[in-house]
Amino acid sequence: VQLQASGGGLVQAGGSLRLSCAASGRTFSSYAMGWFRQAPGKEREFVAGIYWSGGSTYYADSVKGRFTISRDNAKNTVYLQMNSLKPEDTAVYYCAASYTPSSSTSRMDYWGKGTQVTVSS
Repeated sequence: VQLQASGGGLVQAGGSLRLSCAASGRTFSSYAMGWFRQAPGKEREFVAGIYWSGGSTYYADSVKGRFTISRDNAKNTVYLQMNSLKPEDTAVYYCAASYTPSSSTSRMDYWGKGTQVTVSS
């Protein structure tokens, strides 16, 4: 599967952004999906994940209550709604697909190119 993330940009602290990740292929619903991020000089870290049908979601503690992951299997797209953004959310955000749900970068089977999110103070 090929993944393409979009929707990043520059936003002030307290603002919102919605990221999208479009997937190619007809088997999108076979994959659990996740969002990860990587800030300069830091390792890539888990942000949010969603099960195949979208019935279950899970989040990193740092974004819980502020970010919401969702998916539309009819559109082969996964979303990340980011509210109450903070400067520390600044990073390149990546979407990823895996056969089993996981928060580990090493368990992801496919990665998309990232989209930059910059939050100014």
